[in-house]
Amino acid sequence: MCGIIGVASTKPSVDKLLIGLLRQEYRGYDSAGLAIFDEADEIQIFKRTGKVAELQSSIDQNPVNGNVGIAHTRWATHGLPTENNAHPHHSNNNVFVIHNGIIENHQEIRTTLKALGYVFESETDTEVIAHLIHAKMSQEGAPLIEALQLAVKDLRGAYAIGAVCETQPGIIAAARKGSPLVVGMGHGENFIASDQLALADFAENFVFLEEGDLAEITSSGTKFWNLNDEEVERPVVVAKSLGETVDKGEYRHFMLKEINEQPEKIKGLLEGQLTDTGVQEEIFGPTAPEIFKEVNAVQIVACGTSFHAGTVAKYWLEGLAGLPCSVEVASEFRYRNKVVAPNTLFVTISQSGETADTLACLSAAKDAGYLACLGICNVPSSSLARESDLVFLTKAGPEIGVASTKAFTTQLVGLLMLTLILGRYHGLSSVAENAINNSLRALPKSLDAVMELEDQIIEMAEDFDQKEHALFLGRGIHYPVAMEGALKLKEISYIHAEAYPAGELKHGPLALVDSEMPVVAVAPNDDLLEKLQSNLEEVRARGGKLYVFGHSDAHHDDESITRFIELPEVPELIAPLIYSIPLQLLAYHVAILKGTDIDQPRNLAKSVTVE
Repeated sequence: MCGIIGVASTKPSVDKLLIGLLRQEYRGYDSAGLAIFDEADEIQIFKRTGKVAELQSSIDQNPVNGNVGIAHTRWATHGLPTENNAHPHHSNNNVFVIHNGIIENHQEIRTTLKALGYVFESETDTEVIAHLIHAKMSQEGAPLIEALQLAVKDLRGAYAIGAVCETQPGIIAAARKGSPLVVGMGHGENFIASDQLALADFAENFVFLEEGDLAEITSSGTKFWNLNDEEVERPVVVAKSLGETVDKGEYRHFMLKEINEQPEKIKGLLEGQLTDTGVQEEIFGPTAPEIFKEVNAVQIVACGTSFHAGTVAKYWLEGLAGLPCSVEVASEFRYRNKVVAPNTLFVTISQSGETADTLACLSAAKDAGYLACLGICNVPSSSLARESDLVFLTKAGPEIGVASTKAFTTQLVGLLMLTLILGRYHGLSSVAENAINNSLRALPKSLDAVMELEDQIIEMAEDFDQKEHALFLGRGIHYPVAMEGALKLKEISYIHAEAYPAGELKHGPLALVDSEMPVVAVAPNDDLLEKLQSNLEEVRARGGKLYVFGHSDAHHDDESITRFIELPEVPELIAPLIYSIPLQLLAYHVAILKGTDIDQPRNLAKSVTVE
């Protein structure tokens, strides 16, 4: 989940390396480092624990000029977040390496390299790559790119690698397997990075490396080799700058900006995709109509927030389209034996499209007998989008806050549109479809109304300032909404929060309820409201204090035991989108009171590109 960047230019590049790191800091912020050729073609190295700002400060104190360099922001896997474990790692002060991924056989390689006399300075798996490249150069007399070609053949696991060699100035060698890597091309300079966003201000032409690709980058050009070491051409993608989209603007945090963007993002998503005749099947791909009419079941695989979106969709797909639907966490699904029912659509959901576990499931699904693979994703250039048979792009724009918000709600919109299309083939009436379409068209205005409740939510958040635990309750389709609310609170406020189906209270969680345990309930006006009210009374009877977002019928007059915020009345199927946003705002304002790092919470990263 680390972020890497390399620049080979005819102009000073330190600032570009640092900007690129800042753009990728959501991928990891335990430590940061940079290696650059100085004016004498000697490599200068800087490392600091903490965020990129610490690295920037170190370089400001000891300025260096240089045109070619590599840099890294780390999310720790092997080894503590120390300067010693920070990248770049080196071998004999000659080969310097940055790496995103996990080398699974690093212990085996380490033993072999130690026998050859190599001395290790860190606890990381990455250091073996630097020594391995150096060994190949020494043993084979190979230049840097060939040594990297030889070295990666010994590696098991996932990697995006950038390497430089002091005896070969001006060259960056790169390799990719299982972790994303993009090459950017500018004027008199070329780049590598984990994310296109890192290069938003510097390049408009991009090559997205394919699995097993290697690349050699200089200021004057780029070369590419495939898995078989054959030099190849790769398609160039032209993309306009994203620079203006990654600013916080008037907002204190990216997360708050992204919460507030949801009405407009959903409005933009619906425009052109929801017409007078309904949702157009082709938005999922040109072959979608032929595939969708054959679907008899759906398998959804995702992680984290995307898993919660998939769980909401299960209620829609089974309730509206009448299709059996299974939803599983990708990290578990990939390791079990599966029975694939005939004509099952395999659906993956990922904000980044680079989630390692989800991509592994997608790869396995292609040979497992599924009808087709559909990716629901926010990043059009991602591995998920490129490797899926069908793609739905959520068009949320760059999401910088680690805790996902707008990506979640746009995923839900995409999943509901998928349900409507599949429902046409399984008995969903045109009357019911039109009613849902009208609800979707009205959704942005309903979301605007929810945003106006923020002052009430701020007041509610004050009760959580000194709390260490919280319980979230929901029933039916709102149980996964409660799960997402609990996840948001624990991610950014560090309050231990768990979600349960409200009917399960008496099977254990009720033992936790007392006056110090806030219980947050999602209570829309649906067929389960009366059942939920009974569950809430169970909490009140045990002295618990309730925090209810819901319909007026869920209101309780005694504010000493219940805080209530009434949400706009909306059709039942749309309610999960409406009820998600107050829970996002609650988590945000509790985190403000707690004084946590909201956009970059401890121990987390945005794009989970390692297993």
